[in-house]
Amino acid sequence: MQEKQHQIERRQFLQGAASAGGLGLVSAAVKHAHAGHADGKKIYRVGVIGRTGRGGYGHSLDEAFLEVPRTRIIAVADDDPAGLTKAAERLSAKQTFADYHHMLNEVELDMVVICPRWVDQHRDMAVAAAQRGIHILIEKPFCRTLSEADEIVAACEKSGAKLAIGHITRYSPTLNTVQRIIDEGQIGRVLEFRGRGKEDRRGGGLDLWVLGTHIMDLIRAFGGDAQWCHATVLQNGKLVTQDDVFEGAEGLGPLAGDEVHATYKMSDGAMAYFSSLKHAGNAKRFALQIYGSEGILEFREGILPDVKYLDDATWSPGRSGAKWQAVSSAGIGKAEPLSGRRYQSRYMLAIEDLLAAIEEDRQPLCGVYEARGATEMIVAVFESHRQGGPVNFPLENRNNPLTMLG
Repeated sequence: MQEKQHQIERRQFLQGAASAGGLGLVSAAVKHAHAGHADGKKIYRVGVIGRTGRGGYGHSLDEAFLEVPRTRIIAVADDDPAGLTKAAERLSAKQTFADYHHMLNEVELDMVVICPRWVDQHRDMAVAAAQRGIHILIEKPFCRTLSEADEIVAACEKSGAKLAIGHITRYSPTLNTVQRIIDEGQIGRVLEFRGRGKEDRRGGGLDLWVLGTHIMDLIRAFGGDAQWCHATVLQNGKLVTQDDVFEGAEGLGPLAGDEVHATYKMSDGAMAYFSSLKHAGNAKRFALQIYGSEGILEFREGILPDVKYLDDATWSPGRSGAKWQAVSSAGIGKAEPLSGRRYQSRYMLAIEDLLAAIEEDRQPLCGVYEARGATEMIVAVFESHRQGGPVNFPLENRNNPLTMLG
């Protein structure tokens, strides 16, 4: 029920309606006052979790907090001594811990940022924070399995902790503009979503997990929940078997495939497609295209992403003579009015939205349910391959399908 309510709130935001909610803070960790900012607003005490040599500090999630006036980094945890020392100096953190559990137990925190790109500890870190009522910003991918995702969701629901994931494009004001273009019918009826990974050395299963998570999240932003998935996973042109499964990089656990192809039916009625082949090409194809009966929208990842619009029902500008037009947060063919550090920093808007979600008692724009939803679309690729046909959502199998291949 809570997830359905969040879907409604997300839709309302994308259509330009402000999400409403109570002002009470649920987390016990933030009910008492700390020193306030000059404008009288609360200052949030932040703890940082890094893992030098095993995902480090992600895409510098930790440093993003240095630019948000209403946050103060007061502690950092890293089990690598040299990495811990460097992080403490970089962040001016006075308290340091070799074990993040000790930091969570001994320091009074409002928020923790889970930085490592490696995902093998994401579940443990997130659950430990959520159980203490501490709010969370976490690097993508979310976690390794749907059972881990379910545990994180349950911990957040029980304590009221808010979790935001670093799918950065979801926080972009340009998404609101794209939704308005769709709602106004400028590309007609939405027929297809098409996405690809970077298709470099990581192409296939690893690309699906590490970069496909952004694409899946964007498909969900406009297409809603996936209804079913039909997919195949290949290695050297042949269907993957148990013999092809290996321990994935970046702590992903069992992984397979140098080629993946997936088809989804979305709740808005459109079809969605994702493919990735190892060493297949140009990283600039890492994007989402939305095909409508009257035109196309295309955009790449980013806070102010590169968005293009084609007013062409044939989808072929060479035949129609139509030209691609740039789309800014102000609209089609309009100069971008937004500038400054807020729109250059990779995570500042995500942090600001998380703070607002805490104070308004709502889900972040890309919260725990969205994180699980993108993860389920990824896992469904391997589950469909295992079963040899379409699989319905929500998936019954909440474990890693590659451990169950015949």
